[in-house]
Amino acid sequence: MIPIEKMEEWLSKYSSWRKFILDSYHTRLSELMETVDTLAFMKMDERLLKYLRDKAMVTQNEVIHATHQEVAHDLHTSRVVVSRLLKSLENEGIIKLHRNQIEILHL
Repeated sequence: MIPIEKMEEWLSKYSSWRKFILDSYHTRLSELMETVDTLAFMKMDERLLKYLRDKAMVTQNEVIHATHQEVAHDLHTSRVVVSRLLKSLENEGIIKLHRNQIEILHL
């Protein structure tokens, strides 16, 4: 949205703009690395629990309003796998399942 000529000019002219741009790139790269790490090295149950905790933190609510299918879509897996893992987490006392809601008991 900003012309490249202005970007180059501002980067050399304004140190606050340069800091803002570099911080923005750093944040995006960190998010990308965390995503790659999660996908490559975490088991699905760990990914699901991280997803639930992250979602609760973002919404600032321990109750997540989502269907098993929506969670599965977000995690790029099948609904059956998510349902089985959610039931397992419920049996462990970590979450409580309701219709179209997942309540996190232990953040």
